[in-house]
Amino acid sequence: MAEKITSYRFDRLDQTLSQLNKADCAIIAGGTDVMVLHKSRRGVPPKIPKPIVFIDHLSELKQVYQNHKDLHIGACCTYSELLENPIIPLPLKNAIKTIAAPAIRNRGTLGGNICNASPAGDTLPLLYVYNAKVLLRSVNGDRVVNVNDFIQGPRRVQRLTNEILAEIILPSIFEEGAHVVFEKVGNRNADAIAKVSFAGYLRVKGDRIEDIRIAFGAVGPTMVRSIDIEKKLLGKTTPLAEANIAQVVADFNKIIKPIDDQRSTAVYRKNVALNLLHYFLSMKQIQPNE
Repeated sequence: MAEKITSYRFDRLDQTLSQLNKADCAIIAGGTDVMVLHKSRRGVPPKIPKPIVFIDHLSELKQVYQNHKDLHIGACCTYSELLENPIIPLPLKNAIKTIAAPAIRNRGTLGGNICNASPAGDTLPLLYVYNAKVLLRSVNGDRVVNVNDFIQGPRRVQRLTNEILAEIILPSIFEEGAHVVFEKVGNRNADAIAKVSFAGYLRVKGDRIEDIRIAFGAVGPTMVRSIDIEKKLLGKTTPLAEANIAQVVADFNKIIKPIDDQRSTAVYRKNVALNLLHYFLSMKQIQPNE
């Protein structure tokens, strides 16, 4: 006889938060990561050791709206819903298109991708260069945490057991003049876990770099980003001199520390990551994303 699992599916977010305040529960939105994490042998239901709380249906967690120049994305918005939303930035849509297959995109959520905290999470490099924040909600109120502080390691996030990830906030996303790129290297264009992923953000005023942000995925336990290295390029003229590019590539070479696994080798990952960085920094013409 199959084990019984206690589960809850409340109509409102406040009821859900009340239950989370009473007991430590496993939260399921799309379930595309949770079900895989707890999978058993073929034909046997997954063993989830905690009571389950379903949240994918809660309208409070599926809103997408603009607040001044900030973009707020409900944590339970599926990838497919975000692809259809006109105010989601094009680079984020391009990243979403590389995630799995349509069936997974119909179930998987942006909040789930963050909370799974995989080093190969497809949307995470972009969220890092967008300086994303996560809004966590509990019966005690809201708190906002930078995404790079929230993600602490593979499958480790800074979420209290009575909290729920309610929104992802992309600050100043509607600021004019930013050029953002995303690249994912895998065995296929989609339906494959990234061997390496890269995101770059560049804003130029005149011919001088006003802001630059760089993040890599799948080459460390979390996304690799260095504000100290980025600062070295502020105020530099574009196109960048090869000496400036070489210095930044050398700096990142010291902090990118990938591993060998079944998908790729550490040497391949590092070489590809540094090549993507070099290509990004060598761009001659920079056009803002629409």
